[in-house]
Amino acid sequence: MEIQETGLRDCVIIKPRVFEDSRGYFFESFNKKTFEEKTGMSGAFVQDNQSFSTYGVIRGLHAQAGEFAQAKLVRVLKGEVLDVAVDIRPGSPTFGKHISVKLSAENRLQLYVPRGFLHGFSVLSETAEFFYKCDNFYEKSAEIGIMYNDKDLGIDWMIPENEASISEKDLILNAFSSLK
Repeated sequence: MEIQETGLRDCVIIKPRVFEDSRGYFFESFNKKTFEEKTGMSGAFVQDNQSFSTYGVIRGLHAQAGEFAQAKLVRVLKGEVLDVAVDIRPGSPTFGKHISVKLSAENRLQLYVPRGFLHGFSVLSETAEFFYKCDNFYEKSAEIGIMYNDKDLGIDWMIPENEASISEKDLILNAFSSLK
């Protein structure tokens, strides 16, 4: 696997080594030992999640707080998404900065989103199957979130506003300024 820095400490893009031939392809999507050697971070994942969404869906921006914070290793099994991570670690020199990366079944890229980051994605293809590993268990009471279209963040989700599909839960999230 190849590790690509994003400019946000510990948030990295992972490009797997893919073996292709006339029959198809094979790649190792995760190897704890290799991940830890290449990144210096723990690969102790305890929960896998998968979602299916249609074009225009924007999910996020979400995180879990305190002892329930989660790091995530995310990838797309079908389709294409714009994946977004926002640094909300207190005292971080990149606090409030975000990165966006297109993840797709074709490019097979993965994004490691460390603890202390908001996370979200928009679906750019007709449909998308999104898969992610978490290093901590989900705890509803620890959920936090920021509005996907917060002006302070200035995220371009690559979806026209009139075509965006947002959950009721995500439409009532806080402003980014509530974290400052």
